[in-house]
Amino acid sequence: MEFLVRTENLLPADTPDETREQLRKGERERAQQLREAGILKRLWRVPGRNATVGLYEAEDPAALHDALTSLPMWKWMDVTVEALATHPQERK
Repeated sequence: MEFLVRTENLLPADTPDETREQLRKGERERAQQLREAGILKRLWRVPGRNATVGLYEAEDPAALHDALTSLPMWKWMDVTVEALATHPQERK
């Protein structure tokens, strides 16, 4: 299944810079692992916001949930997920 995942980082503004950098580094590493596993397909930044839009592929919603909750920033993210289905015009 494919999913469109919108995330916004809500890390508190008073988070120490060192902690913030450790979380960002961990987030990049985990995202790379998800890419290598074929789960994270594409990732876009949302200009002007601390937000992303990602295209994920997972066996089912539970597997997607496991992938998202494995992200170091998970507990500071506002997440919206839309399951995607192939449009009939896309079928060959």
